[in-house]
Amino acid sequence: MSTGIKNGKHHTINIYKATLFFLFLLTPSLLSFENGPDNEKTWVIVIDAGHGGRDPGALGSFSKEKDITLAIALKTGEYIEKYISNAKVIYTRKDDTTVDLRDRPILANKANADLFISIHANSGPKNVMGAETYFMGITKDQANLDVAMKENAVMLREEDYSITKYDGFDPTSTESYIMMSLTQKVFQQQSEDLAVSIQKQFRERVNRYDRDVKQAGFWVLFNTKMPSVLVETGFITNLAEEKYLNSKDGQDYLASSIFRACRDYLNAVDNRTGISFKKEELPVEKHDSVVSEPVLTNNIMFMVQVRSSLKKIDINTQNFKGLNDIIELKAGGRFKYASGRFPESQEAISYRAKIETLFPDAFVIAVKDTTVIDLHQALEEKRKTKNIIK
Repeated sequence: MSTGIKNGKHHTINIYKATLFFLFLLTPSLLSFENGPDNEKTWVIVIDAGHGGRDPGALGSFSKEKDITLAIALKTGEYIEKYISNAKVIYTRKDDTTVDLRDRPILANKANADLFISIHANSGPKNVMGAETYFMGITKDQANLDVAMKENAVMLREEDYSITKYDGFDPTSTESYIMMSLTQKVFQQQSEDLAVSIQKQFRERVNRYDRDVKQAGFWVLFNTKMPSVLVETGFITNLAEEKYLNSKDGQDYLASSIFRACRDYLNAVDNRTGISFKKEELPVEKHDSVVSEPVLTNNIMFMVQVRSSLKKIDINTQNFKGLNDIIELKAGGRFKYASGRFPESQEAISYRAKIETLFPDAFVIAVKDTTVIDLHQALEEKRKTKNIIK
């Protein structure tokens, strides 16, 4: 974690770009399959070692953050691949390489990853210690904002940095963080669940001082299309903790904790959503997408998907926690069940917030002519239609 922030003019995020990009993030990566041998579901996990190359991150009395994060990241990936047979690990870096902040979430998005874990070491007063895990959300206090600003400030040191490169985001501007907080991620609850699991492992398994789960506006988390967390493994500026972070045992224990949290999280997702580690064979359908009554209109509509299953689910209020407007769609070899029909995406987002306590994994989808379509494509078509009308 870098400790310096450059002064500069405050810039605000282009609202249209931010909103469009946020809605693009709603793509349901957790419910898409990358198949391995015997049609087994392969979980893709991206491990991001913070900083690297010309960016050393935070500095301790004898070590650099970039070296600690790389060591823990590689050990974490090793544990995951060794003990989760159907997991595939992708690293944003595997050596002391410079990786721009913008490129880290891009790599995860292109890989259609199921999880993104960014590993860091913190800095602060010499007497401060402990581990904390962040997920993307509204920054609730100044301390959380300070951490996010320090981590995001690495973009200022990139050789080709420009405010345009980061869609108008200025890491030194509180206005940018306010605008970021207005576009909350669809995977916020899942990210929080993973963060809670990681902190539990740190606290109960390796007896680390627990600084709790927190929310803040980190660029790498805001721009991912999957559940994402940023882990501050400890304070490099605390001499005792710096020694622990650099020790073989310390790195092993921290990596093992992150691995176990991932394993527990994936098991929980499997149980909650009905995703099976073994994908069942279904009869070949003549059409990729079908829909039950009531029939949708020919216009693009936005809905909220609440469940997904390899097998049909009887549509009744008991199976859908009291919702009585459930629509069944078939796409990608799965049955998808959605509620609500809205002509505008913002209406669907508001509706999702209302039913979030019933279905925490719900997300917005777009439907055109009874077919589930890419959300980004739907927004573009909506925008073009409005321009024609004008």
